[in-house]
Amino acid sequence: MPKAKIFNCFEVRNETATSADLYFYGDIVSDWWGAWQEEDQYPEAIKNFLSGQQGKSLNIYINSGGGSVFAGLAIYNMIRRFAETNAVQVFVDGLAGSIASVIAFAGSMPPKIPSNAFLMIHNPFALVEGNAADLRKMADDLDVIAGGILNVYMEHVREGVTEDQIRGLMDAETWLNGQDAAEFFNIETTESVAEIAAASGGYVARVHNMPKDLVIQRAAGAAKNKTSDNQDAREAELIQNNKKRDQIARIIINSL
Repeated sequence: MPKAKIFNCFEVRNETATSADLYFYGDIVSDWWGAWQEEDQYPEAIKNFLSGQQGKSLNIYINSGGGSVFAGLAIYNMIRRFAETNAVQVFVDGLAGSIASVIAFAGSMPPKIPSNAFLMIHNPFALVEGNAADLRKMADDLDVIAGGILNVYMEHVREGVTEDQIRGLMDAETWLNGQDAAEFFNIETTESVAEIAAASGGYVARVHNMPKDLVIQRAAGAAKNKTSDNQDAREAELIQNNKKRDQIARIIINSL
C-alpha cells in the first residue's frame, strides 16, 4: 500500500490558527494498514494530528458504526487528555455506534446529539475459532473488555443512573436517539436536522437491532447511490474488505 495512503485515512477540515474540525465518518481501525476506506480512523493518525493542535479548539463530528475496541479506547483517551487543556466539542451527525459511542464522550463538554441522530451501545464481540476452552476464555475476556467500556459510560451518566441500567442497555444492544440518550447520559439534545447521513463502514452492517427508520434510510440511500458509475465497484470492495477483516480477526485470535 502506498505510504501516501496514511495521510488520506483521516479527515481534517476547516483548520485555522484557533480551531480545527475532525471527522469520524468511517470505521475505527487499529492502524493505517487496516484503513481501507478514506474515512477510516486509527490511533496513530489521531495522535499525530492532536500533537499539532495544542492551544486550539476542536470540533469533532461523528457518523460511524464503530470498529476496533482497543483503537477506539486509545483514541478516546488521547482526546480526553487533549481536552484537559483545550476546548473540545463533539457532534453526533448521524450515528455514534459501538466504540464510536465511547469516542462521543471524549470532549471537554457534553456531546451534542440531534433528536434524530443515534447512540448505539452494546457489548463487544469477536470472531474466534478453537476448542471449548478457547471459547470459554474468549467469553471471559469479552466480559472484562465490556467492563472497561462500561467504566467509560459511567463517567458520563446522569445523576441517579445506575451501573445495572447501563449494563442492561449494553446487553440488549440499545439504540438511543438524542432525546432517549439524554435520559441516561449527560448530553445536549439539539433540534433534528432535515436528513442524517448514513454511516459508512463495515461494522455498522453487523448490528442486530437497527431502528426501522435507519434501515429504510440506508436502503434508500443505497438505491440512490447506485446511479453513480462506481457504486457497484464500491459495494464489491466493501464486501471484500469485510471478508478481509474477518480473516485477519481469525488469524489474530489463533495466534494468541
